[in-house]
This record gives sequence, C-alpha cells and structure tokens, in this order.
Amino acid sequence: MSDLRALSHALADTYIDRFPQEAIDVLESAPVPEVVQLLQTQPPERGARILGRISTALAKSSLLQMKPDPVRKILNVMDPVQAALLLGSLDPKDRELQLQNLDSGFARELNDLMSYPDASAGRLMQPRAPSVPARLTARQTLKRIKRFSPRDTAVLVVTDDNGKLLGLIDLVDVVHADPDTRLESLVHITTPVRVNALTPREEIIDLFSRLKLRILPVVDFEDRLLGVIRQSTMIQATQEEAATDMQAMVGVSRDERALSSPLFAMRKRLPWLNINLLTAFLAASVVGVFENTIAQFTALAVLLPVVAGQSGNTGAQALAVIMRGLALREIQIRHWQRVLLKEVLAGALNGIAIAIVTGLGVMIWSQSAGLAMVIGVAMVISMALAGLSGAAIPLVLTRLGQDPAQSASIILTTVTDIVGFFSFLGLATLFSTLL
Repeated sequence: MSDLRALSHALADTYIDRFPQEAIDVLESAPVPEVVQLLQTQPPERGARILGRISTALAKSSLLQMKPDPVRKILNVMDPVQAALLLGSLDPKDRELQLQNLDSGFARELNDLMSYPDASAGRLMQPRAPSVPARLTARQTLKRIKRFSPRDTAVLVVTDDNGKLLGLIDLVDVVHADPDTRLESLVHITTPVRVNALTPREEIIDLFSRLKLRILPVVDFEDRLLGVIRQSTMIQATQEEAATDMQAMVGVSRDERALSSPLFAMRKRLPWLNINLLTAFLAASVVGVFENTIAQFTALAVLLPVVAGQSGNTGAQALAVIMRGLALREIQIRHWQRVLLKEVLAGALNGIAIAIVTGLGVMIWSQSAGLAMVIGVAMVISMALAGLSGAAIPLVLTRLGQDPAQSASIILTTVTDIVGFFSFLGLATLFSTLL
C-alpha cells in the first residue's frame, strides 16, 4: 500500500512539473483542503510555483488553511513580487500573522514592497535583482554571475561602490572582452532609462512598448538601485490588467475568477446590477415622456431598439479606442479637443451611412417616407452624440482621478440609451404629421 502511495505521489509530481498549466486547471476545480494537502507535501520550490499560478482566491484560501511551517518555507522561496501581491490581498490581521511567521529580513522586504502604491514600479520590481560593481574585471564578473539566475545574466546592471546606477551591459560584451578589462569601460548604456518606485504602471508599459526594453532599473531619489522590472513581469502585468479591466467594465469585481464561489460572485456583482437597474429606469422614463406619441404610432416602439442599439455600439467603439489610448499613453487629457472632434465626426459619418440603409429598410417595411426620414435623422444625431459620449466619459473620469474601466461602460450605456430614445421619439413627436 505504501508503495502504491509513493508511486501516486511520484506520478503527481511528474505531472505538475511537465504539464504545469494542465495541473493548475485541475487544482482550480479541486476542493481547498485537497489543494492545501498537496501544497504541504510538495518541495517548497514546487509549492511556490503552484501558489504563484493558481487564482488569487484559491491561493488566499489555501494559505490561510495551511500549517505555519509549510507556508514559511514556500513564501521564503517565492518571487518577492508574487509573495507581496498574495499577502497584500489578505485582510490586515491575516497578513500580519503570515509576516510574523516569516524570516525577519524577508518580512521587511515584503512590507517594503506592499508599502508602494498599487500599480506602481515598486510593486512590479524584482528587489533581489543582482548587480555588478563597475570596478570588476570581465574575468571577475563571469566568475561572479555563475551564482546568478539565468534570467539575471543576459543584461547586467552596473553600479558603483555605493549602489548608484551607472549603466547596463550585455553579457555578450563581457564574454568577448579582454579578461582584465574593467566593466566601467564596457558599459554601453551610460544613461539607461530608469524610473523611481512611485512611477505608475501606465508609464512603465509605455516605456517597455516604445523603447523595446528588456529590463528597467528602479532607483530611489539618490539614484541608488532598488530593483529591476523585467520584460516578462511587464507582459504578465499587462495581460492581467487587460483581463481585469474587461471585468471591471461590465461591473465584475477584479478579484473574481471563473471558479470563484457563487456567493462571492453574487456579492461582488449585485451592487453594479442595482446601479444598472436604476439607469435602466432612467432610460425608461425618457420613453414614458413620449407615451402618447408611441401609442399613436406603434411602429416607433418596434424601431426603438434599432436606434438604441446603433448608438450603443457607436459609443462602445469610441470608448474602447479611448480606453486603449489612455492605457498605452497614446493620448493625454490635453488632447481632449482632437479626440472629441474625431469621434463626433466618425459617429456622424457612420450615422449618415447607417441612416441611408435604415431609411431604405424602414421605407420598404412601413411605406412611410416620414418615418424613414425621422429614423434616418435620429440615427445621425444619436450616433454622433454617442461617439462624443464614448470619448468624453473616460476622459472626464480620468480627469477626476477615477478608474474609467470601473464605471465608464455603465455610464455610457445610460447616456446612449437616453440619447437614442430622446432623438428618435423627439423627432417623431415634432414631425408627427409626416408619419
């Protein structure tokens, strides 16, 4: 029986090492006690990889149910950035208990990382990134970097004896240099791009994208090296931000995962659903204002979704473009005039094209030239204003210091519905004699 158990463990370990993503998918659907048992029986390095890849909700639940000793061993070998993100998601009381269980030096390191604002360079940097003093020779450098992780050797960070950043150097240049050549004469980037720990993530994404960086040094206000942000870390952060922004735009919590509990999902989604309900009533009240017109011309009720749908799509297109521009720092608040004008014109031009097709369709369907004219003009007006709204809402929210991803979509839906309903029904009321 013991041999079979040992064989089962060996097979499980092999599966985790060879097929990590498939193993993570299995763990995400497993009960928390089973995940806890697995983590506590794995070598710390493998446990750290598992804990760093499973969802935050599962990682938090598992961490809180594990025995102190396995937790300490796993966290001590985890990437400090991942460990800080995980501990930072815990309640303050639970976080403090976990920190007390760690080695004092590592606990201070994690506290330092968690003290930086969310989505800042301090939260993204690798604080243990090795550097090499400029006084070393090529021979001494090659001997020293044998202790480094392979990911830390492609580009070397060069500092002076006081830890101040001097430059960057490719490992290839060190390998091909004369063994007695000092690094200070090999540094090819003497004024490397660097950021301080408070630099926001959006600016960091822009630097990596625009300058094609492999690593980005993070320094204090005296230019002393604090850590580095690697390209792989930035890619992961960008992917996570994009995914969470998609959730936030439709009123889903950034913390919710596909396998989160139904109760958790309900608690996080319900407030935004209630807000949506209120905005829906607001849009419905606009329709109520024109109740008599709708009662007189029932075809208007049939065509309302057409106008609202087109204005909503137009606004969503403008919103997506502006959100991307803000995220990638293609645009700033100061560009608001150009941005608004462009989206208004785009909406109006698309509105004219759509109005022609819609008018012809309505003409054939209703045999009413007046109704075709009304819906055509309403389409142009509503789509132009929807483009304006889709561009203006994220800019205004950003200017007010709010996260546009969190509420822009809900506000936009309300605005486009009201604009579509009011323009169509208002024109129908004004030109009722033509219907």
